[in-house]
Amino acid sequence: MRSIFSIPFLILICVTFYSCASMSDILKSKDEGTAQVYPVPADKAWEISETVLHWENSGDIEEHHSPSYMLTTVGQNFVSAGNLVGIWLDPVDSENTMITVVIRKKSLVNFSLGITEEMFQRRFQQAVDIISSGKTLPIKPPKDNY
Repeated sequence: MRSIFSIPFLILICVTFYSCASMSDILKSKDEGTAQVYPVPADKAWEISETVLHWENSGDIEEHHSPSYMLTTVGQNFVSAGNLVGIWLDPVDSENTMITVVIRKKSLVNFSLGITEEMFQRRFQQAVDIISSGKTLPIKPPKDNY
């Protein structure tokens, strides 16, 4: 009787922890992401994207300059596997860049909410506003809510 109950339990544990998104899932999901055009050239958009990810305590950022996208994990800690993040930077013209963000839970059991696509876009806009005011981007995230 004991082994009958342990098998379903083991299956549940395996499904819970191993049915997670992967970076290849992120790469396939660009069309499902949240996109926004910002009045910044592509090179500045790249810098802003990196800064926002650092503000959100991202892991190492995997950079792909051609095509222009970056991948990372955000929110990984002792209670959460974190979220996988993909960011695409598509120049609209020389002064405007479309930023597309895809964020997926790394595991079905994710106790940390972490950053969402909308939160990333709001932080990105906040960084654009800082630069537009003539200031440099701070290393630490601004205190005001986004």
